[in-house]
Amino acid sequence: MTLRFHSAASAGLLVCHECAQLCRPAPNGHGMACPRCGATVHLRKPESVARSWAYLIAAVILYVPANVLPVMETGSLFGSQKDTILSGVVYLWTSGSWELAVVVFIASILVPLAKIFALAFLLISVQLRSRWQPKQRAQLYRVVELVGRWSMLDIYVITILVALVQLKALATIKAAPAAIAFGAVVVLTMLAAASFDPRLIWDPMEKAHGGRNTAGRA
Repeated sequence: MTLRFHSAASAGLLVCHECAQLCRPAPNGHGMACPRCGATVHLRKPESVARSWAYLIAAVILYVPANVLPVMETGSLFGSQKDTILSGVVYLWTSGSWELAVVVFIASILVPLAKIFALAFLLISVQLRSRWQPKQRAQLYRVVELVGRWSMLDIYVITILVALVQLKALATIKAAPAAIAFGAVVVLTMLAAASFDPRLIWDPMEKAHGGRNTAGRA
């Protein structure tokens, strides 16, 4: 028995991006208002690929200063010191706190970089209309979307250190320019993931199985 692949859109169903309400599409497939929350419902997110690429390229550009420039400046009676993310990891490792060093390295260096590569892979595969492992690619997108906010570990640590040290008046700690760039990278990758429409992964599968392609423009 031959199974045919059909998407929800080809079955005449749309999902609201705001409240997840199932809707019947308008005749032209665009500009319909959700009957529950009133948000505009589309067959696919408008300009999803272009918007995701714009956010992702901006994140790649800012990733360099986020790791090269100092992320924290420390001042005390004994002098001042500027630390990058990597130098902070090295200091934690050499001082014996290797567990914390590993956590900071993974959350602040590996995770943002992995998110950038994962999103670039998803975008390229969608633009090439690849039919390779759609389920696994959809799961990859869910993972990227899930771990997005946990990449700001360095910013949380700096905030806590500033509050503790300033209260004791023993030294001064303030965020350096890399903290702004790093926070921007995290936010931009989150926006890139939010702009990406994972349903575009499945559209080539419907066409390959003889279904009606209603994806529209990405």
